[in-house]
Amino acid sequence: MQTDLQAIVSAFLTVLENRKSSDEIEPFYHPDAIQIEYPNTLTKNLTKRNLQQLKAASDRGLNVLQKEKYEVLHSYVYGNTVIIEVIWTGIFNIPLGNIPVGGEMKAYFAQFFEFRDGKIIRQRNYDCFEPFGG
Repeated sequence: MQTDLQAIVSAFLTVLENRKSSDEIEPFYHPDAIQIEYPNTLTKNLTKRNLQQLKAASDRGLNVLQKEKYEVLHSYVYGNTVIIEVIWTGIFNIPLGNIPVGGEMKAYFAQFFEFRDGKIIRQRNYDCFEPFGG
């Protein structure tokens, strides 16, 4: 079971890196999925998203980013949960702070993916972005 869950998360990250539409992420999520993003530089308040809100956020990301990459440093399985530590890199379509169009941003993520029936039912993101002031 451990390898299966880790393989699902790995495939999910690959889809995130290469997606052209939010429809591509939907098969990974349980219909009742909830994602929680804890406050960070870009998201000032704790944010909870259902599947439709996740898809909308994914589509917004496609407009903001030219490319994104997920480098998994560590991956652990505990029961029905995969925990990953990731270095995320995004290349921007828009200027953000002191990052120009085509510029790069890095962030360090800890993400928790809880599964039900082989699908992500709960996702918790703890995201730490490098400074990019204006």
